[in-house]
Amino acid sequence: MGNEAGRGIHGHDTIVIGASEGGLEALQTLVRTFSADLPAAVFIVMHIGIRSHLTEILGKKSALPVLSAESGAPVRTGTITVAPPGKHLLIHDGHMLLRRGPRENMARPAIDPLFRTAAASRGGRVIGVVLSGNLNDGTAGLRAIKRCGGLAVVQDPEDAAVPAMVRSALRHVDVDHVQPIDGMGDLLSELARKPAPPTPEIPLEIRVESTIAAQELATMELEEELGELSPFSCPECNGVLWEVNDGSMLRYRCHVGHAFTAETVLSARAAEVDRMLESLLRSHQERAALVRRMAQHERSLQNDSLAAQLEARAEEYEHDAEVVRRLARHGRPTEGDEGEFLRNEAAEEQET
Repeated sequence: MGNEAGRGIHGHDTIVIGASEGGLEALQTLVRTFSADLPAAVFIVMHIGIRSHLTEILGKKSALPVLSAESGAPVRTGTITVAPPGKHLLIHDGHMLLRRGPRENMARPAIDPLFRTAAASRGGRVIGVVLSGNLNDGTAGLRAIKRCGGLAVVQDPEDAAVPAMVRSALRHVDVDHVQPIDGMGDLLSELARKPAPPTPEIPLEIRVESTIAAQELATMELEEELGELSPFSCPECNGVLWEVNDGSMLRYRCHVGHAFTAETVLSARAAEVDRMLESLLRSHQERAALVRRMAQHERSLQNDSLAAQLEARAEEYEHDAEVVRRLARHGRPTEGDEGEFLRNEAAEEQET
């Protein structure tokens, strides 16, 4: 990724905004307060599904043209560009790129790739904005913006519908401004008109991660440059994860290019455990129901002894299902459940 950042002759003419859960209302309020003469190009990434009407929704609120991003289109002052579903929105020098690259923080489009590539290409001219959302997408990208001379702005966490992303940014980034959404448009308009500082040398790791997002580079050798091999596996592809050196943040990447904060990995693993427990519960319930049906069949044949054995086994399976249900509900079995569950499993193995 190139570096088009100016040496103090530009204003802060590139505003990149990230939002997730609870961010739609904040975005509508924000774009409504942008004046038609805003001297900046605005780019928005919001975590969305496979279909989105975000461009149309924001277009009804804004005095500025609101466009869906197109790969290769030039960066244009006085416009708002929205990332489409299923593709990362990146900035490369004076134009945009759309890439269906590896997901970051379980999302595509993700906020960090936009922020990071804007920082790598436009340096001190960039203002990064983090709004309402869950977990912490945007924090690493906001750190990159600051390291490349740009400004960091976040929504006041007391004002955010879901403050987790904002709180993460405040924890890990030297934020320049914390602002309620009602006053953020005026603040950004004011900042956009101020001269941008000279851009420092773009750090190698930011340039490397920007090229990975653009699908220009992705090798194990590059991952080794970013950090050290970890004992953890990628929640997306099950490949090995490298631990990325990024100040106070704990981050990971695999050689495919998937990227995560530690909190996102933990959240993905929790979801995986939930799915496993749901499958286990269903298996226990089905085998209990099947064994009860077998017992009914044996009773119809007057094989009462075998039927009683099957009914006893069905009760054990039903108890095991209840243990799993409690584990899924409370995160742990109640006292005594675990030992009895294991005894039932051991007894069944001996029978077979």
